[in-house]
Amino acid sequence: MTSCPGRPGHVFLKGKLLDIIRVEGGHAIEGRVVISGAKNSALKLMAATLLAPGVTTLENVPNISDVHVMGKVLKRMGATIDVLDEHTLRIDTSSVDSWEAPYELVAKMRASTAVMGPLLGRFGRAKIAMPGGCNLGARKIDMHILGLGALGVEFDTDHGYIHATAPDGLVGTSVTLEFASVGATENLIMASVRAEGITVIDNAAREPEIVDLANMLNEMGAHITGAGTPVVTIEGVEELHPVTHRVVGDRIEAGTFIVAGALMAGPSGVEVVGFNPQHLGMVIKKFETMGIRIDRIEDGVRVHRCDSFAPVDIQTLPFPGFPTDMQAQVMVLSALADGNSIITENIFENRFMFASELVRMGADIRVEGHHAMIHGVDGFSGAQVTSPDLRGGAALAVAGLIADGYTEVSAIHHIDRGYERFVEKLRALGACVERVSVPDLIDD
Repeated sequence: MTSCPGRPGHVFLKGKLLDIIRVEGGHAIEGRVVISGAKNSALKLMAATLLAPGVTTLENVPNISDVHVMGKVLKRMGATIDVLDEHTLRIDTSSVDSWEAPYELVAKMRASTAVMGPLLGRFGRAKIAMPGGCNLGARKIDMHILGLGALGVEFDTDHGYIHATAPDGLVGTSVTLEFASVGATENLIMASVRAEGITVIDNAAREPEIVDLANMLNEMGAHITGAGTPVVTIEGVEELHPVTHRVVGDRIEAGTFIVAGALMAGPSGVEVVGFNPQHLGMVIKKFETMGIRIDRIEDGVRVHRCDSFAPVDIQTLPFPGFPTDMQAQVMVLSALADGNSIITENIFENRFMFASELVRMGADIRVEGHHAMIHGVDGFSGAQVTSPDLRGGAALAVAGLIADGYTEVSAIHHIDRGYERFVEKLRALGACVERVSVPDLIDD
C-alpha cells in the first residue's frame, strides 16, 4: 500500500498522551475485509455459559474491549477463561459461586446486565449494579424487571445495586413487552430456559443476535421456538450442558465497511465477507435506493464506489427495520447526497450527538428533536473530531476517507469497544489511516 506520511505540526510535550485515529482522505480502497464475530451476540453467549456448568467453547469471538470486560465479569463470579487463540474462548463455569456483577465492571458496559437472566436461571438470585455504558440516553431496564417479575422474581434496590431473587423458583408465564427490547428479550429467554413450565414472550425482539443466542441454548438442551419472530416460546428444562458454538458475523461492522466501500472503493470494489447479508436486509435495500451497487457473493457482498448518492429518508426501528447502530454511517452518505434527506431516530434520544461532529467536517445538518434534516454538500474537509459513541466514532473515521486533508478522531476507546483491528483492516484495504499517540492538550 501507499505509505501514509504523518501530519506535521504536533509538538510532543511531557505529560499524558491519548490515542487518536488519523485519516488522510482521498485514497481509494480495494480488496477483501473479513468481518469479526458479532459483538452483540458474543457478549450474550458468554453470559449464557453460566447456565451450563462445565466447559463451553465459543469460536469467532471478536477481540474487543467489551468482550474483555464481560470476561472479567465472569471471572469475578468464579469462571475460568482460557484463550485458545485470538478468537476462541474456553469458558469453564463449573466453579462459579458468586451471583454479583460489580459496579466497576457494569459501569463500563451496560451489556453486563445480561448475566441477570442466567444467574437467576442457575442460582435463583442475582446482584447487579445499575448499568452504565455508552452515553445514548436513558437505557432503562424496567422491562427486564417487569418481565422477570412475571416469572416470580422479586426485586430490591439499595446502594446502586439491583437485588433479584426467586424465592419460589422461576415459573413460566406469558409476558408481553411494551417495546421489542433486545436486552429484555435476551434476559427473559435465558431465565426462562430453567423456569418450570412454558414461557411465552410476546412482542419479542427479532434481531439475528437473539436467534444466535437461542440456537446455542437449544444446542445446550433448551427448548426454544420462534426466535427471530415476535413470539418466542420457551419450555423450561432441568439442566443444560456445555457446547461448542461459533458466533455469528457482525452485521454492523459489515455495514460500516460497506459504507467505506461506497465512498472510496477502487475499480474492483471492496469485498465484505464473514457475515450473512440477510441480517442487513433493510440497510442494503436503503443503500441500493441511494444508488450504491452491492453484489451478493459467497459469505458476503461486494460493494462498488458510488459517485452520486440519491437522498433517502430513514427511520430507525427494531429488526427487521433499519438499525440504530447504522444511523451514523448512513448519515455520512446522506450528507453527500444530491438533495435533502431526513433521518428519524426512534431508539436512542442522544444518538444525534454525532451530527455536530460531522458538521465540523462540512456537513449541513439540522437536528430537531429526533429528526435530522440533512442537506447534501459537495464534500467533506478534514477536521479534528471526537467520537461521541461507538458507531459515531467509526462513522467519523469512515467520513475521513473521502474528506479533503486530514481527519483526526479522538476518544477512540469507544471504537475499541466494538471494532476489532479497525485501523488495521482499513489499512489493509489501502486506506491512509493510522493510530497514533498525541499529547492530551487538555491535560497541560
